[in-house]
Amino acid sequence: MFESQKILGIPFKKKQQPTIPHLTLDQLACLFEQPDTSTKKGRRNLALMVVLYDAGARVQELIDLKVCDVRLFHPATITLTGKGNKKRNIPIMAKTRNLLEGYMTENHLLDMGRQQSPLFYNSRYQAFTRPGITYILGKYMKQAKRCNKDKVFPEQLHPHMLRHSKALHLLESGVNLIYIRDLLGHVSVTTTEIYLKFDTELKRKALESAYPQVTSPDTPAWEENIDMLQWLQNLCRP
Repeated sequence: MFESQKILGIPFKKKQQPTIPHLTLDQLACLFEQPDTSTKKGRRNLALMVVLYDAGARVQELIDLKVCDVRLFHPATITLTGKGNKKRNIPIMAKTRNLLEGYMTENHLLDMGRQQSPLFYNSRYQAFTRPGITYILGKYMKQAKRCNKDKVFPEQLHPHMLRHSKALHLLESGVNLIYIRDLLGHVSVTTTEIYLKFDTELKRKALESAYPQVTSPDTPAWEENIDMLQWLQNLCRP
């Protein structure tokens, strides 16, 4: 029993917390520049990526979106169905709203009888799958890397990274954590606080990089101060 208690008392090894994979605003802009908007498919893919980011949606929430979940008149919103079948209304920005209206008009999704149609669908007129959306993001990430070789991008791009990016960008802009929780559909603000910890780390690194050099390069190291070393040696003698 005593041996078991000693084993249980062994502290866990501390390890560095992994960073939250996300895109900066600059990287995001490069990504959104990649679809060929002169083609119908390119316009669809751009709308899909922008909605995924702007709504902070989970990939399954994007897949489940139907035409009836989009409200284009003021205030423009998208209704997402999250975990536990819980619905939440997400306001979308004017540019996203205009992009969606153009996409929906072009594909006749605003016609009568289309309310239950998937908002985004593949060439077989079926709702996208997770691999399908991941493929689209990966394709444009590769293009962004080729076109911007002077920029550093993540090795891979998965759908949830756009959700992380939205949360961090809102936090960096000073948006209240409670609002971010509601937008992401978290049950507790404790879940949302992971972004707050990451933002604090960003601020710490920024402060460290801007911290002035206090010591002069001409100041000798304490090891070279003979008088100080002699005084310490005398102090330690019995």
